[in-house]
Amino acid sequence: MLLPQEIIRTKRDGLILSADKIQGFVDGLVNGSFNDAQVGSMAMAIFQQGMEIEEIVAFTKAMMNSGDVLSWPELDGPVVDKHSTGGVGDKVSFMLAAIVAACGAYVPMISGRGLGHTGGTSDKLESIAGFNVQPTISEFKRIVKDIGVAIISQTDNLAPADKRLYSIRDVTGTVESIPLITASILSKKLSAGLDTLVMDVKMGNGAMMSDMTQAIQLAQSIVSVANGAGVPTQAIITDMNQVLGTSAGNAVEMYETVKYLTGKQREPRLHAVVVALATSMLISSKIANTEAEAKTKINAVLANGEAAEVFSKMIAALGGPNNLLEAPWESMTKANVIKDVIATRSGYISGMQTRDIGLSIVGMKGGRTANGQLIDHSVGFDRILPVGTVVNKGDAVARIHAANEEQATKASQEYLTALSISETKAEELPVIYKIID
Repeated sequence: MLLPQEIIRTKRDGLILSADKIQGFVDGLVNGSFNDAQVGSMAMAIFQQGMEIEEIVAFTKAMMNSGDVLSWPELDGPVVDKHSTGGVGDKVSFMLAAIVAACGAYVPMISGRGLGHTGGTSDKLESIAGFNVQPTISEFKRIVKDIGVAIISQTDNLAPADKRLYSIRDVTGTVESIPLITASILSKKLSAGLDTLVMDVKMGNGAMMSDMTQAIQLAQSIVSVANGAGVPTQAIITDMNQVLGTSAGNAVEMYETVKYLTGKQREPRLHAVVVALATSMLISSKIANTEAEAKTKINAVLANGEAAEVFSKMIAALGGPNNLLEAPWESMTKANVIKDVIATRSGYISGMQTRDIGLSIVGMKGGRTANGQLIDHSVGFDRILPVGTVVNKGDAVARIHAANEEQATKASQEYLTALSISETKAEELPVIYKIID
């Protein structure tokens, strides 16, 4: 038997882990023979020493096979998914999954909890009263077949090794590791039985990858490992140097999703990311042959309400209300204190420290600082003005949703500290940086 400390020592010393040692670590994650301290040590060793591609492929496959691996013989169309490396205000999955399902693909989306300063798709869905992010596998499969999409959290039986490792990475400072991110994402995604996958790799001061070199390394790692495991994958590098959309938080992001799908508000940068990823998914799944054809289909299901209807049906099928689109706040809790964040000077909004805005939400208990913590779904920011906006002293630059006045005051100060207002307009950053096949 391989002792946990010997496996840890191998990686700590910068050596390549054999398939047996990787399997030993993954088995230890599931059966508990690696305790939390040892898991944290192993995560730190991988964080500091890295892994070769063949190690990451073996690690990914071992975690994927640590539980159920789904297949979809009953479906009559392509099975596709998207994953984002996470950012602040990133609610793309909701719109995207609904659009792609409305166009004829099947989207079995297994999503994560918040990680570090970034929000979690599952946490956002739990803002909605009654919504069940952990149905049985048979319910999950039935809803995907009937509606075309289901967005759920990792179940106990899908990549359980990753589920445990993911929660420990969040609280041990080992989130931003390319091998760990790659294996975590792909073990979950590949266990869902996908035909194709599209990755949204965020780059910028609110992303795990803060510079282009890192983002390209991660994108190439994911594309290489996924293709190596037999799933055709494309990665799109998108901007995370400011909050995506106009909201960041849990319930406030679900509200923005409703406004997007019903056509009341589509913030241009958010819309650009949604369309780019949807286009990639439709082409890779052969539902569209060209970008122009894909965009025509996307615009059609947004305009005729089919994407909104698919989303509404999914919410109801997983225990949420039937009327989320008509009356979103009937099934979500509003914050006790909602007030404007006021600019203290005039000028252009020239930058955002996006990660700090995410951490401010975590500080309001909108995210976790310890494994398993309950979160406050009502807190966050909305009506966020984008970089490049001209403001006058006294104007509202965002609106805060807080549990009490003291928390609102603190978060307001943090938001203003994270914002740069200058006399000259900053150079506008692209929304889509690069596509990696």
